[in-house]
Amino acid sequence: MRIAVITFAGSFFLATLAGALPARAQAKDYLSAEEADKIRDADTPADRIRLFISFADDRIKKLQYEFTHLDDVVHRVDRIDGLINSYTGCVDDGADLIDLGVEKQDDIRSAVKEMQARGPEWLAYLKELSAKPGEAQDHKDNLDDAIDATTDAMKSADDASKEVAPPPVRRSPK
Repeated sequence: MRIAVITFAGSFFLATLAGALPARAQAKDYLSAEEADKIRDADTPADRIRLFISFADDRIKKLQYEFTHLDDVVHRVDRIDGLINSYTGCVDDGADLIDLGVEKQDDIRSAVKEMQARGPEWLAYLKELSAKPGEAQDHKDNLDDAIDATTDAMKSADDASKEVAPPPVRRSPK
């Protein structure tokens, strides 16, 4: 009986201590300080969307580099997972800004067109990567999340292109 009380008290103490400490395994920010500053300093929602698109494109290029240069194996799995998750965050935030821009009726047409142009390229690469046997299969869950995020972003862009009003037509006075 005394051992059970001590075990329970020890478990309670450890649980309390664990709850009081900050979580070390929290998700890392996927934007660098410079990228976050660029987003903050962007003047329009379309500029922010284009920045997220460029950051996502950068992650895809880095991912392509990682899968073609197999010689650097130090922390490789973490690097690749980080790039995939970072890409997913950029695409998700870009899609969220598109949805918000439609809701607020902002002029985001140019950014929507850019998402529609880049999305299919990214999706094709991610699906190709996901289908490859070998190392890519170690990242299958993250790749599936990235594919879903890209598909959702492309759907948001397609919906936005239908909902965003075209620019006013200027007529010359006669």
